[in-house]
Amino acid sequence: MSATPLAGLRVVEFAHMVMGPTTGLILADLGADVVKIEPTPAGDNTRRLTGSGIGFFTMTSRNKRSVVLDLKSAAGLEVARRLIARADVLTENFRPGALDKLGLGYADCAAANARLIYCSLKGFLPGPYEHRTALDEVVQMMGGLAYMTGPVGQPLRAGSSVIDIMGGTYGAVAILAALAERERTGKGQLVQSGLFESVAMLMAQHMAQAAITGTEPPPMSARDVAWPVYDIFATADAGQIFIGVVTDTQWQVLCTEFGLDGLARDPELTTQAERRAARPRTLPVIAAAFGQFTKAELAARCERLGLPFAPIARPVELFDDAHLRASGGLVDVSLPDGRVVGLPGLPISMAGQRPGVRRDVPQPGADTRAVLLELGYGEADISAMRASGSVLD
Repeated sequence: MSATPLAGLRVVEFAHMVMGPTTGLILADLGADVVKIEPTPAGDNTRRLTGSGIGFFTMTSRNKRSVVLDLKSAAGLEVARRLIARADVLTENFRPGALDKLGLGYADCAAANARLIYCSLKGFLPGPYEHRTALDEVVQMMGGLAYMTGPVGQPLRAGSSVIDIMGGTYGAVAILAALAERERTGKGQLVQSGLFESVAMLMAQHMAQAAITGTEPPPMSARDVAWPVYDIFATADAGQIFIGVVTDTQWQVLCTEFGLDGLARDPELTTQAERRAARPRTLPVIAAAFGQFTKAELAARCERLGLPFAPIARPVELFDDAHLRASGGLVDVSLPDGRVVGLPGLPISMAGQRPGVRRDVPQPGADTRAVLLELGYGEADISAMRASGSVLD
């Protein structure tokens, strides 16, 4: 068995920012040959983002090849068409109609390659909103995720480009389903993934709760917790740790191991429902018991006892996370300045193997010449295109 099951699959990526490149990243990590088309003269603008976007390109571009083309030139456009003609998959997340104007829309590409899976990653699937401009934050706000994340009256976006990543993942799922169908029919198809619809999928649990109970759920920060203990606690060294106690057995362990005999003997705390209702008076007692330990001590004790727990961590702490490091969960890639750092790989294992890095993050146009040679261009052709600015290598 291999951790690169998509080896031999040819993908052409017309994508930028996060959503589209995430789809390509998943396919590339699983072994596909993903050729990323970047614009002249300097490649994808995502490379030059600053602030919170400075890591977008680095995180989504391993295992891909970079070809820089001027799609407004006849020669550059012809290169793109040759690539598409031999590809299994095309991905794109540009504004609606952008590739159609170049003759690279689904209808044109399907006419040249009937087996092509053409994946459009958009803000909205076809419908009244499809021509709106969407961003991760836009759909988080309009889809209910920001409302459910922030305090009451203070909608707050999630602390990651979660919908871009999720929408890109659903795009990869759709592609894999279309490839399976192509095995039966021999025909490709258009598949689409939407950001707004991805938020709606996340909100399904809250919608179902509202439909069942007849009551609109409040933001998660103000939710009615279903368990006796399901909270963040302060530790003796000013750390924080989340601990959950969700079964009768865990309650008994909690009381026995943390010296809470009074709670264990309390006749009004015999059932889960009673313990949940008594949270206002029990939590201060439990918090005081937990507060005698450092974060590391409390984590070690919870792990030994089998209690659900999670030290509150910052993203930078994941670089040194013992589990990620030992399990192959971090894969080495080069930063723009040449330093090498471990970033999270795909969160999957296949036959005991984790997908890794076959190709580092490419420089703009690093693979242009090799790809042109594969397409049958000669050295004279390549030199002429380079001189005219149609390609960068």
